[in-house]
Amino acid sequence: MDKLLSFLVTLILITGCSGPQSQNSGEAEVSLIDKNANAQTVALYKNLHELAPEQTMFGHQATLDYGYTWAGEENRSDVKDVTGSFPAVYGWDFGGFERFARNEESYLENKKQHMEWVKQAYERGGVNTYAWHQANPATGRSFYDTTSAVYTIIPGGENHAYYKTVLDTLASFFHDVSPIPIIFRPYHEHNGDWFWWGKGLASEEDYITLWQFTVDYLMNEKKVHNVIYAFSPDRSRMDLDGGEEAYYYGYPGDEYVDIIGLDNYWDVGHPANDASAEEDSINFIRSLELATSIADKKNKVAALTETGMEAIPDSTWWTDVMMEGINATEQSRKIVYLQVWRNANFEREQRDHYYAPYPGQVSADDFVEFYQDESILFEDELPDLYSWEEE
Repeated sequence: MDKLLSFLVTLILITGCSGPQSQNSGEAEVSLIDKNANAQTVALYKNLHELAPEQTMFGHQATLDYGYTWAGEENRSDVKDVTGSFPAVYGWDFGGFERFARNEESYLENKKQHMEWVKQAYERGGVNTYAWHQANPATGRSFYDTTSAVYTIIPGGENHAYYKTVLDTLASFFHDVSPIPIIFRPYHEHNGDWFWWGKGLASEEDYITLWQFTVDYLMNEKKVHNVIYAFSPDRSRMDLDGGEEAYYYGYPGDEYVDIIGLDNYWDVGHPANDASAEEDSINFIRSLELATSIADKKNKVAALTETGMEAIPDSTWWTDVMMEGINATEQSRKIVYLQVWRNANFEREQRDHYYAPYPGQVSADDFVEFYQDESILFEDELPDLYSWEEE
């Protein structure tokens, strides 16, 4: 009898453990928060899951719009000038769309240009992602205007009706580029205090309400079904010793997030960070492992949604810092894409504000080596991301 009881207890323990283990092993179904997402968007998300364990796509902000020495030229990118390929991920910004909602003519002109860029990237097999440096809705001034505003645009707020008209403008764009998928990354770096939606300028509760309302309105009210939603706190305001709790400030819930994103300039050469190069390297790897481990648990994908070193003075930064950090461990390697910021036009802005090399820049040769590594994907190396056949 004792032997039989022992056997039954063992059987129950084994059986009880088998369910969660199979879920965590990657066998759980990969799905977007939008259960009505179109076929191309579903395929992209599933293909991101397939790529993540071994390869990382490279992205660049505003890469078709302008470069360090040029602006407005067709079929050009500083990235392409150096490597021969466009980036795999194209970063864009909805900043200004809220103003265009009040000025139909200028909005339509700007929208037409964005639609053309998005279409070009998609037709070449690339991925489009949009951030949103939205003007302060309480004052109409810059996104850097830290006047409290979030409470005014959530349901019940004095500017809520206006905010819905702004979302209508975004929804119109999403519909007009459909079926092309867009990775949408609103209200990024919210754990910092430099944007009006940031920590200390809005309560955590109001921030979560804003995020949830934005997703619900676009997805359910406006029937937008070609969007993948990315959440992205800033690494500089995260205590890595705090573990996952450091990431979760303002997290709106698993049913409102598709991509576990992270913005990290801090550990890859930020001038305000006085840590040693060795400490930076360790912390960069830790930050990637944190994001990817959270994504694993939630059966989502992780991305380094913004990163880079301004003016890239380190001639081997691409291989010694970025690639080495991403490929350091099996866990850090699960970052599915990294995106560096824009290459501001020097003539127009009179400053060295660029994050990808241009021909002759000190890191250009190393960037080519970065491009050639099999673990890093540019546009000319991408598989078909927009079709998916179930096995």
